[in-house]
Amino acid sequence: MRNYCGVTLLEQVFKVALISTGGTIEKTYDAHEGILANGTSVLEMMLGSLQLDGIDISHIHLMDKDSIDMTDEDHALIAQTVAECASSYDGIVVVHGTDTLAITGERIVDVCKALSIPCVITGAMRPWIMRNTDAMQNLVESFSVVKLLEAGVYVAMHNRVLEFPGVVKDNKNLRFIKKES
Repeated sequence: MRNYCGVTLLEQVFKVALISTGGTIEKTYDAHEGILANGTSVLEMMLGSLQLDGIDISHIHLMDKDSIDMTDEDHALIAQTVAECASSYDGIVVVHGTDTLAITGERIVDVCKALSIPCVITGAMRPWIMRNTDAMQNLVESFSVVKLLEAGVYVAMHNRVLEFPGVVKDNKNLRFIKKES
């Protein structure tokens, strides 16, 4: 507890499950192949550079895949992991590739119909390793909004938060939007 201007504030730690699946945000340069590829998670380096007071993060490293290579079983595994974490955490952040992020979001909605906490899915259009990346901004935004949102499934990227169902990737403008009815 802390006293601020005569008001007692409770300092409660917010427990977040960080589920990492790979995607562009985690790609690193493979010098042998001369390509950006998944294989080594960079999330610990990213987290190490942030000041995340009041958040207790449990990193659940689920897979290292480009989302374009994800199978139905991969999307189901992510949704099942969210369902399993929901009773032990105050919020969930899923780091995911953008190509099939919307599929996973819809699957989480289907599997976790009575989700009692917020689940935020995020990623990046450009890898963290690149100079002009959106990765850090999106990760920080996700940790900020997961503490504020009502129960449900959301995508948080590029200063936007959208709730599933009905979220799709706008490949032309490289952002997520709500599908028009």
